[in-house]
Amino acid sequence: MKAEKKSKKQKKKDLVAEIKVPQGLSVSLDSSVLAIKGRKGEIKRDFSDKKVAIETKDDLIMLKAGRFSKMKKKLIKSYAAHIKNMISGSLETHKYLLKICSGHFPINVSINKNELTVKNFLGEKVPRVLKLKEGAIVKVDGDKIIVESASKETAGQISADIEQLTRRTRYDLRIFQDGIYIIDKDGKEIK
Repeated sequence: MKAEKKSKKQKKKDLVAEIKVPQGLSVSLDSSVLAIKGRKGEIKRDFSDKKVAIETKDDLIMLKAGRFSKMKKKLIKSYAAHIKNMISGSLETHKYLLKICSGHFPINVSINKNELTVKNFLGEKVPRVLKLKEGAIVKVDGDKIIVESASKETAGQISADIEQLTRRTRYDLRIFQDGIYIIDKDGKEIK
């Protein structure tokens, strides 16, 4: 009985996840910073963690953890998801789509250099200004705003910042539906 229990424990000893890198991408690892470069851009991310080790071999990225635990399994799976997002972002950019909704007052949205300006939001005299982060391309096309970036986190954060720029508290949302809202997250339609 004791020998059987030990053999089961030894099978669950090490956790390893392997992610295959497609052709056309270059992967480099500098201590714990993983850099993936493709035709749409280069993405860097720091994976410094004492519990999980990261290695690169030819066209594989390997994540290794010591003894099995649920926390290490969750860490490895989340790191693998981040790496897959990095790979897909360097091959095809992540694209978020926002819609400008104005029912009461016409909203004027413009981009100058590194700033997004929203004028006449609910009749306000002072324009609302958002300084855009580096690493993404933001375009205004009629009543749509398009945010594209190689990094999914950057595209999502800029989209959320734009949505929060036009947020109003203490207003009845059934009547005052004016604002800028995310309608498409990287191919997933928001209803």
